[in-house]
Amino acid sequence: MAKTRASLSELDPVWQQITAEAEAAVRDEPLLGGLVHSSILHYNNIESALAYRTSLKLASVEMPEQILREICDWAYRSDPGLALSARADIVAVNDRDPACDRFIQPMLFFKGFQAIQAHRVANWLWREGRHDMARFFQMRASEVFGVDIHPAATIGKGIMIDHAHSIVIGETAVVGDNVSMLHSVTLGGTGKEEEDRHPKIGNGVLIGAGAKVLGNIKIGHCSRIAAGSVVLEEVPPCKTVAGVPAKIVGEAGCDQPSVSMNQLLGVR
Repeated sequence: MAKTRASLSELDPVWQQITAEAEAAVRDEPLLGGLVHSSILHYNNIESALAYRTSLKLASVEMPEQILREICDWAYRSDPGLALSARADIVAVNDRDPACDRFIQPMLFFKGFQAIQAHRVANWLWREGRHDMARFFQMRASEVFGVDIHPAATIGKGIMIDHAHSIVIGETAVVGDNVSMLHSVTLGGTGKEEEDRHPKIGNGVLIGAGAKVLGNIKIGHCSRIAAGSVVLEEVPPCKTVAGVPAKIVGEAGCDQPSVSMNQLLGVR
């Protein structure tokens, strides 16, 4: 198995780094050996590890881990994009979160990363027409992680949700690639509309803690939304908005706000 794992990981640098870090973690903290082996070192690829971790977290007396594991395995086999996005998410968290210094940490400990992976499977189920099972995944992810993402919402790759408490993302929301958001962010509607009613977040956007983006509005790429803002109108690309209701207060200040994670107003 060790030889097979090595040969596969050489083709997958993210998985190679995860397994190397896992082996080091077992040496450094033997009491975590069972967790690390069952979650990472027991598997030959990231897809199987993600399927195990997601099913373990979402299992309940209503739905056993084995059934959820079979669903997750099927999803990863059917849509290789799920694991590709997960790899990008891991790299994003490691790059942008100062509390993360190893790839292994999102896999084992970070509920924002884990909630996004649960959503990716739920979204696959939704696209397959299995809406009730997708809603079960949504319900359990909300209960376990405190992150409530409608399974129909479209989420890009390279997503980092820091702290990931009280995140709400509505049914028709679209989140682009390389987006960063902090806790208590809402991408919601403004009433009881039943059609396209949620925000469309461009690539590279940074959304501060407690920000609320409401309605079918576009948030331009590489823009910044200040913490605590309530955004009700379209935001042009590369701008910073702040306030209640949010207004443009300046330029974004850099090419990639979601990567720099700089949330100070007036920074150039």
